[in-house]
Amino acid sequence: MTELAPDAGFGRKNPKLKSALLQHKPLSLAGLSERLFGLLFSGLVYPQIWEDPIVDMAAMQIRAGHRIVTIGSGGCNMLTYLSAGPAHIDVVDLNPHHIALNRLKLAAFRHLPSHKDIVRFLAATDTQSNVQAFDLFLAPKLDAATRAYWNGRALDGRRRIGVFGRNIYRTGLLGRFIAASHLLARLHGINPEQFVQARSMREQRQFFDDKLAPLFDRPVIRWITGRKSSLFGLGIPPQQFDELASLSEEKSLAAVLRHRLEKLTCHFPLRENYFAWQAFARRYPLPHEGELPAYLQAENHEAIRNHGDRVEVHHASFTELLARKAASSVDRYVLLDAQDWMTDRQLNDLWTEITRTADSGAVVIFRTAAEASILPGRVSAALLNQWHYDADASIKLGADDRSAIYGGFHVYRKKA
Repeated sequence: MTELAPDAGFGRKNPKLKSALLQHKPLSLAGLSERLFGLLFSGLVYPQIWEDPIVDMAAMQIRAGHRIVTIGSGGCNMLTYLSAGPAHIDVVDLNPHHIALNRLKLAAFRHLPSHKDIVRFLAATDTQSNVQAFDLFLAPKLDAATRAYWNGRALDGRRRIGVFGRNIYRTGLLGRFIAASHLLARLHGINPEQFVQARSMREQRQFFDDKLAPLFDRPVIRWITGRKSSLFGLGIPPQQFDELASLSEEKSLAAVLRHRLEKLTCHFPLRENYFAWQAFARRYPLPHEGELPAYLQAENHEAIRNHGDRVEVHHASFTELLARKAASSVDRYVLLDAQDWMTDRQLNDLWTEITRTADSGAVVIFRTAAEASILPGRVSAALLNQWHYDADASIKLGADDRSAIYGGFHVYRKKA
């Protein structure tokens, strides 16, 4: 999520972004990186979310009556939260592709006939009947803008909805980054897809030690991971790159990425980590191979389906939405890693609105590229003094995050 102005509609470019890209001002290398990242992020980025919603649920302890504001991204988090039966969820995102994806996933739960149809539509690959299911069950129920988006044509001339008949998880900026990573590994004689053949955590560790870890010592990979633009596909903007590089003496991400990949491959059983399946097999596991995300599990289907009308999806920034809300009207806030991208002014504007709208006992959760919270020293003491940082929960839950991308998970609780 960036703090660019929202688009006016799904099919149009962001006018402020376009204007910025076309200005003929002298650009520094840093400025070029910022604008390239913004351009790449104007398309679909995350077909699925890469923050572990189970960790979010443990931190937030959602109850009936809770009102939640969350960033949308791929939408898996919002659907998982619905299973706990909150009173209302506001989903915000500045990326129109993510808005369309969130609204489509909600419609799928509300209008596809059964749980099996949901799993087929959102988890299966090479299933052309998904396109027919869209035309029959979903298109007539969608708002006009979302229906036009999915009926529209991608750059290859095919209908956008067609990705659900192939493999949507191989699309988007992240999907292309994973494909490029697989190609790079194969050029070095390693096939990452073989990782999912591991049958124990011991075999997972052996694959990492023997196959993956040595890749980070290869000169070309060390050179690539030293370039900011090489990691835009992971959703790492230049600001986050600098934060991560600060963790390494050589100011390269090779050591940092090796450590994060070790957590992804070695700290959780493969059967229980669908993030690892997406990274290495580029799909979700089949029933005999492992577990699906919580929102696709049968025991949560009825609750999500029944509570779908409690979600409202907004094409707006977090701060913009909160500014329209009454005081003490929100109980839970999910910021993903958006604050890593913000200036000090944007952070203070955001936390001014969070503090104003937070009800008694409110909880804010977010992630950071580096390990430490970015708020101290950047958000005013007058605001932060109204919040308690739960260091113990932050450390424990950060270690439990199966996606393994982020350095820190952070929990702030509103003081009485």
